[in-house]
Amino acid sequence: MPRYIVLANWTQKGMENIKESPNRLDAARDAWRAMGGELKEFYLTMGQYDMALIVEAPDDETVAKIALATGAQGGVRTITLRAFAEDEYRQIMAALP
Repeated sequence: MPRYIVLANWTQKGMENIKESPNRLDAARDAWRAMGGELKEFYLTMGQYDMALIVEAPDDETVAKIALATGAQGGVRTITLRAFAEDEYRQIMAALP
C-alpha cells in the first residue's frame, strides 16, 4: 500500500483546544482505518512543523479525502508527501534509461 508523510501544524483553533489533541489523534487514526488506510506512526516535532505522521492508504484519492476532511475540522493544516520505500526507490532507479 502506498505510504505518505503528513506534516501538520496546529491552527489557532487547534491551539485553543490543545488539550483535546490526543483525542483528535485517536479520531484521525479511526478515520484512516475507516477509509482503508492506517496511521502507522505519529511524532510531535520541533521546528517548522508541529507533527509528522507516517500513513498508508490505498491511493492518492483516499489521502486527499482524509486530508480535506481533517482540514475542514479547523484544528490543523497539513502538507502531504508521497513516500517511496527503499525497495520502491531501487526499482525506480533501476528502471531509469
